Amino acid sequence: MAKQLDETLTMLKELTDAKGIPGNEREVREVMKKYIAPYADEITSDSLGSLIAKKVGKEGGPKIMVAGHLDEVGFMVTQIDDKGFLRFQTVGGWWGQVMLAQRVTIVTRKGDVTGIIGSKPPHVLSAEARKKPIEIKDMFIDIGASSREEAQEWGVRPGDMVVPYFEFTVMNNEKMLLAKAWDNRIGCAIAIDVLKQLKDADHPNEVYGVGAVQEEVGLRGAKTATYKIQPDIGFAVDVGIAGDTPGITEKEAMSKMGKGPQVVVYDASMVAHKGLRDFVTDVADELNIPYQFESIPGGGTDAGSIHLTHNGVPALAITIATRYIHSHAAMLHRDDYENAVKLIVEVIKRLDRETVDKITFE
Repeated sequence: MAKQLDETLTMLKELTDAKGIPGNEREVREVMKKYIAPYADEITSDSLGSLIAKKVGKEGGPKIMVAGHLDEVGFMVTQIDDKGFLRFQTVGGWWGQVMLAQRVTIVTRKGDVTGIIGSKPPHVLSAEARKKPIEIKDMFIDIGASSREEAQEWGVRPGDMVVPYFEFTVMNNEKMLLAKAWDNRIGCAIAIDVLKQLKDADHPNEVYGVGAVQEEVGLRGAKTATYKIQPDIGFAVDVGIAGDTPGITEKEAMSKMGKGPQVVVYDASMVAHKGLRDFVTDVADELNIPYQFESIPGGGTDAGSIHLTHNGVPALAITIATRYIHSHAAMLHRDDYENAVKLIVEVIKRLDRETVDKITFE
C-alpha cells in the first residue's frame, strides 16, 4: 500500500515530478512559486526565468541569497528520422551506461509523449562490440511511431525537451527518498523551507530564495539572478556525492547519507570563501548540527557563478549527499535535508551588517 505523504513529502513529490531541463524550467518554477509565495514579501524573476523570492527581516540589512536550481539533466530532440525514431542531444552531464532501456517523456506542444531509449540489440552485435558500452551517439528514442509524419502529428518537434520518467518513492526506511531530479529540486525545497522558517523569525537582513535556471549547462541562471539581487552573501544549495555505496573508497568520496549536510571546501567552480566557511561551521558546532566537509574536483555549483558577480560575493555551497545523481533516479536522506535548512536559517539569523563585513573583509 502506498504510504501517506505528509506536507513536506507532498512538496518534494511535486517538485521532483515536475519536468524541466535547462531552458525549459517553467513547470518547475510554477511549483516552486506556489510553495514559496506564502513566505515571501515579493516574487520577481530575471529575464532568463530564474525565480527570486524576497523576504525582508530588516529593511536595508545585508542581502543573503539562497539559491537552488530549477533544472534537471535531460535530453532534447534534434531529429526525427523517416521511421519515426528520435535522435537526441544530452542536456547536462550523462553517463551512457545509465541511459539504455530507460523510459522518458517527450514534452510537446500537444502534450506528453512516452518514449524509451533504445539501441541496436546485443544479439546482432559482434562478440567484440558486445564488450564495449554503447555510445550515446548510437542511441535513439522509440516513441512507437511508424513514420516521421506520425511523430509530427503527435506534436514532436526538434527542440522539444525529453525528461527521465520516475515516480517519487518513500523507501522502506522512510528517511530514504527516491526520485528523479533531486539534482536539484532538493535545493529548491531548501530555499522554500528557509523562507518558511524565517517567516515569523527576527532576522537582521533581506533574504532571497532563488530557483535558478540552466545550472546544468554552465551555472547560467545564477549569474543573471545574482546580478539582479547584488547580494552580500551567497549560498548555493545543491546535491553532492554520497560515498557510502559499495566500491567507493573514502579517498574518492567521504560523505555518508544521514550524517549531515556537506560544506563544500573545493570544487571545479570555486574555492570556498574561508571566512564564510568558518562562520557556518562555527554555528553548526555551537548548535550541534551535524555536517560533513566535502570536495568535488569534478563538479561545480551555482556558487561558482555567484562568487564572481559584481565585486565578488563571499559564497559557499551547502549540499546534500545523494546517491546516483545524473541518472533516472537518485536517493537522499531526509535528515540531511532538514539539517541543511536548520543550519542555513541559524546562520542567516546571525548575519547582521557587522558580521557580514567581518566575514567579507577580515
